[in-house]
Amino acid sequence: MTPRASSHPGEHVDIAITGRGVVSSIAEGPDAFFDALLDRKSGVVDGSAPCSDFDPTTAMNAKAARRSDRYTQLAVCAAAQATAEAGLPNDVDPERLAVIMGTGIGGLKTLVDECEAFLGGGLRAVSPLFVPMMMPNAAAGMIAIELGAHGPSFSVSSACATGSHAIGEAKRMIERGEADVVVAGGTEAAMVPLCMAAFERMGALSREGVSRPFDKRRDGFVMGEGAGCIVLERGDLARERGAKIFGYVAGYGASSDAFHMTQPDETGRGAEKAMRAALADAGVEPSEVGYINAHGTSTPFNDKIETLAIHSVFNGGSPPVSSTKSAIGHLLGAAGAVEAVAVLGALDRGILPPTLNFGEPDPECDLDYVPDGPREAPGLELALSNSFGFGGQNACLAIRKA
Repeated sequence: MTPRASSHPGEHVDIAITGRGVVSSIAEGPDAFFDALLDRKSGVVDGSAPCSDFDPTTAMNAKAARRSDRYTQLAVCAAAQATAEAGLPNDVDPERLAVIMGTGIGGLKTLVDECEAFLGGGLRAVSPLFVPMMMPNAAAGMIAIELGAHGPSFSVSSACATGSHAIGEAKRMIERGEADVVVAGGTEAAMVPLCMAAFERMGALSREGVSRPFDKRRDGFVMGEGAGCIVLERGDLARERGAKIFGYVAGYGASSDAFHMTQPDETGRGAEKAMRAALADAGVEPSEVGYINAHGTSTPFNDKIETLAIHSVFNGGSPPVSSTKSAIGHLLGAAGAVEAVAVLGALDRGILPPTLNFGEPDPECDLDYVPDGPREAPGLELALSNSFGFGGQNACLAIRKA
């Protein structure tokens, strides 16, 4: 294929979504995942949400799986689903095919295992594969190898905002003319005792082991693991290829609180700025938004502050809001990408997924929640997906129905 010219300032480039992939504690595959959300299934067991049935050899050969950390295995599986659905790499110039697969932490299990090996056995006990298994760009590199993608390939890392940042930056890459197709998403496998202990010491985890976003009884998040991936491409190329389009990334906004390393700005202005930027990028008004998949972590600070931000953007009100973290826990760097797939399901089917475990309203979280869902939304055309990370780093995606 002939490389396409870079986009010119002012030229509209619609960013189509032609592939989706998910590995989660409730299901693998985008349609099974959304069905499980609608069925109100929960992947939370004994206070965490592991992908218990995950088998990396469904997408990787056994040797490659052994040489990859779990976070990479999850990413490769989600990417395999998304690229198969999009028909990649067929009919796409490999020089114009890119990968952005983010992670909040990277190969943490490998890091812990190799530290223990070194402390117990010294230098010769350390695996020569330690660095390529641990490094946070390993997942992006492995996906590029699997696809033969010769465009840009790298990782982004912004804690819990990672998945949405990866998708947003993929959108920007296409708009700048640096690629025609980008495989983008987030992945995380941080459920090792050391990390769980750190979050518990921080006071971030639910003491009851229940994810209750926006509920008055919420007392922290539940740790999950998984990966989400979507394929973004120029709309004209997608139509030329005859690829099915599942939706469009219409807008992307990002901001920084510059306030505190772990606590969100108490005014909500950083989250508000990210949402307003996504709406401006999409060229739409707040009144056009029919649904928000909230960051909704189930922590006292986040949910109250996200409520303030949503009220600010929507003039004191809100469109319907739900948090899929109530079902799958908090996937850290993978959260935004998995939640983007949930938004695509809502737009495609005109049904909003529910927020589980919501039973005691909080006066400080007075939004239009979907606790008794799923809720029918036949006219849904545009939705927002919020992601806010440690470090005060915020991202918001505006996703439009196909």
